[in-house]
Amino acid sequence: MNVLVTGGAGFIASHVADEYINEGHNVIIVDNLFTGKEENLNKKAEFYKLDVCDSGIENIFKDKKIDLVNHHAAQLDVRKSVENPIFDAQVNIIGSLNLLENAVKYGVKKFIFASSGGVMYGESGEVPPDEGSSVNPISPYGVAKLAVERYLAYYAYVRGLKYTVLRYGNVYGPRQDPFGEAGVVAIFSTAMLNDKKVMIYGDGEQLRDYVFVRDLVKTSILSAEKGDNEIINIGTGETSSVNTLFEEMKKITTYGRNPVYKDKRPGELFKSSLNVEKAKKALGWEPKTALAEGLSETIGYFRGETHEG
Repeated sequence: MNVLVTGGAGFIASHVADEYINEGHNVIIVDNLFTGKEENLNKKAEFYKLDVCDSGIENIFKDKKIDLVNHHAAQLDVRKSVENPIFDAQVNIIGSLNLLENAVKYGVKKFIFASSGGVMYGESGEVPPDEGSSVNPISPYGVAKLAVERYLAYYAYVRGLKYTVLRYGNVYGPRQDPFGEAGVVAIFSTAMLNDKKVMIYGDGEQLRDYVFVRDLVKTSILSAEKGDNEIINIGTGETSSVNTLFEEMKKITTYGRNPVYKDKRPGELFKSSLNVEKAKKALGWEPKTALAEGLSETIGYFRGETHEG
């Protein structure tokens, strides 16, 4: 297939692009390199430095005969979405509509959209939310993700475009940027390997579903043929606290300090978990990498990246 991967110079989507290439597909990457990095680009992919809002996107659909769109490009920073909801909507909603209109116009077979479990469901409580649970995003970023999900349902119902929405848990792994809108694993890895202070906000008992990026990318491969017109949670179905994460990473890195506890960040969720049974049924997917194994590989990556630090 000819696969268009948006945001393919970024953390998750660069791994997605690699996996499509490993599967023998032709990959076209669109990324404006605002947060993506050229070193993440697979050399076998065809790359266009372009914004998803750009009208020039149409030429790619027209010339490359795109079969499948995997849409990861986004304004990722929740805080920036709060500061500038209009910009967030322009990128995350209007940019997505630009892709969807071209997908319909040029006969794309399937559209895969990277959404977010954490921003969609909010505080989890005792029972991990499944895809039928109520959604209540409280940031413009989350509202935009939900809007695109709803637009996809429209494009399927009225325009006949097949789609799969993948609502991710907390993704971690190699290539995550510790200096941008980053996950805790990347931030902790860099701090520990450079013997810097590790900050934990709140009491560290916050719970998250940490899913390893190389496990997660398999869902994009499977969604090409399965999960039509479905919303699917992608995670491990298990949660770990920030304190547990710290202790595990401390062992791997032989970090010698204790964490520095800071005031809880306002609005931060205490527990974000996911029911992932549907992923097994609809895609035949389940995670393979234990947390300790994934952390060890991720730290190994950052060890290579921080040898000068």
